[in-house]
Amino acid sequence: MRFALVIVETENSRRSIELDQDRHRKHIETWMAQHAQSGTLIGGEAFETETVAPVTVRRDHSGDVSVSETAFSGESETLGGYILVDVANRSEAVELAKSWPTSETIEVRPLWEAKPQ
Repeated sequence: MRFALVIVETENSRRSIELDQDRHRKHIETWMAQHAQSGTLIGGEAFETETVAPVTVRRDHSGDVSVSETAFSGESETLGGYILVDVANRSEAVELAKSWPTSETIEVRPLWEAKPQ
């Protein structure tokens, strides 16, 4: 089964990252290399969170669209990126998320699998 491990930065995790960005990056690169080598890691990207503000576009039930220059979740949390993994089941995906080496919050989401017609 394929899952996205969605990385959520909080105010506390951002402070921790800022204290030692090189150490933070090294821990993540080591984790990524380990899981790429095992075949579990199938992709992922970090989001730009330092210099470009996110834009949130919302469409309501009547079709009206609003655009705001903020993260959808407000100022206290920011989506930091995502990791795509291929594992046997949800429990394995959760174990991978628990092994994430830095202090961000990780949300485990199954990827939608299209059913053959």
